[in-house]
Amino acid sequence: MGIFTKNTQFLKKYDVDKAVLGTGNFATVKKCRAKAGGEDRAVKIIDKSKVEDMNDITREIDIMEMIDHPNVIKLYEIFDEPKKMNLVLELVSGGELFDRIVARGNYTERDAADVMFTMCGALEYLHSKKVVHRDLKPENVLLATPANDAPIKIADFGLARLVSSKEMMKTACGTPGYVAPEVLQNKGYSSGAVDLWSAGVILYILLCGFPPFYEEELPALFDQILKGRYDFPSPWWDSISADAKNCVRSMLTVDPAKRITATDAKKHAWIVSASPTAKVDTGDLKKYQATKKLKKAAQKLIAMQKLMGKASVG
Repeated sequence: MGIFTKNTQFLKKYDVDKAVLGTGNFATVKKCRAKAGGEDRAVKIIDKSKVEDMNDITREIDIMEMIDHPNVIKLYEIFDEPKKMNLVLELVSGGELFDRIVARGNYTERDAADVMFTMCGALEYLHSKKVVHRDLKPENVLLATPANDAPIKIADFGLARLVSSKEMMKTACGTPGYVAPEVLQNKGYSSGAVDLWSAGVILYILLCGFPPFYEEELPALFDQILKGRYDFPSPWWDSISADAKNCVRSMLTVDPAKRITATDAKKHAWIVSASPTAKVDTGDLKKYQATKKLKKAAQKLIAMQKLMGKASVG
């Protein structure tokens, strides 16, 4: 691998901020900058002792090394140390796309179509490289900077895979509300169509502020997804154009062979000519984001309590 190196010189090359930008099960993300100057970047610090299978990490790195696209977060360097691995990444500072939309308040179908055109362009590029993201969701659609015209960036390739002509992907993975039917069927899947389904879920939420599949219990949720059982309820969808609904349907098509591709989605009538005056109500999106953040906070609290409980037992 070109940028993969057994290099323990990370702290000799970079200064790292103390503030934490994000945390995961086995990694912490902080801002860093080269001592020699240059742009600020992010460093994902992976604690190897917490990683169940390092092959998952090297697979993610292999994929990210292949990618160079303006709407996908870029991997610059890797410093592999005995106890940790430092991944130097492009720094994105604009936050989540959905949060920006809520902050703006004023949103149109044209704005939503522009987002989908850009997202599908990135997916078209990934799929041309035989890369399937497999975990496309709002949290992984970020903005490069706080600027109003900041480009979106697709992030988190931890579940991404390369499509092979010899074998099918069989892992049931992703985030429940965004996962495609073929992933749930456990029969194997071999294309980027799974990403277009997830894009369809994101588009649905962009246009009405709540998800198409919403059962609280997972078996019921998965049954909804497997049957493609969703609708466009009144009054939330009354003002949304027929072309926009058609675009959603083309992505949320249960049969992956009949689902629209990223290339064709970019040419869809609605994405090409959506109205700049057709307003989208962001009130329900604001509630959706607030509920999602509340659930995240509760999950972190539960995880912390479990961790403290184990520590006290030990």
